[in-house]
Amino acid sequence: MRIKPEIRIMGIDDGWFSKGDDTVLLVGVVFRGGFWIDGMVSTYISVDGHDATDQIVKMVCSSRYGDVRILMLSGITFGGFNVVDIVRLYEETGIPVIVVVDRKPDPDAIASALTHVGGEEERMRLMHRAGPLHETENKVRFQACGIEVDTAREIVRKTSTHSHIPEPLRVSHIIASGITRGEASRR
Repeated sequence: MRIKPEIRIMGIDDGWFSKGDDTVLLVGVVFRGGFWIDGMVSTYISVDGHDATDQIVKMVCSSRYGDVRILMLSGITFGGFNVVDIVRLYEETGIPVIVVVDRKPDPDAIASALTHVGGEEERMRLMHRAGPLHETENKVRFQACGIEVDTAREIVRKTSTHSHIPEPLRVSHIIASGITRGEASRR
């Protein structure tokens, strides 16, 4: 697959939330490659809920950005432990999914935390369903669905123009945090 320099990518990240919040903002920033912002969409999901996949599907499918070629997620969970089913996300949108993971997951810590939110078996099933972690040359970890691993690796590399984090995710993080906290900083 040839990757155009201006491939349209929707980078998705959640905003800040505090204990006791029921919902959290989810922001999707549409980027052309790692260079230009074309637009933004948003929705809300339940904190520690089970609606992240449904809300992302609705957000993507109802947007006017029909030429998005990649969905890039900042992790597989949003709003605490609201786990995205990336296989279903790919199947329902027809758009390949790349999940960028900041830190190597600690399975014991995840299992322990899940006992406090309930539904741990289903949440763990979705996390395992996402497949193995892969790495780029500069140690950025990612998972991929609906796209070859080498192609996903190349997209992560090409869109990491200002840091090791791909630009669509870096900017979606800044926007979501800026809206929910009143200020934001770079990762």
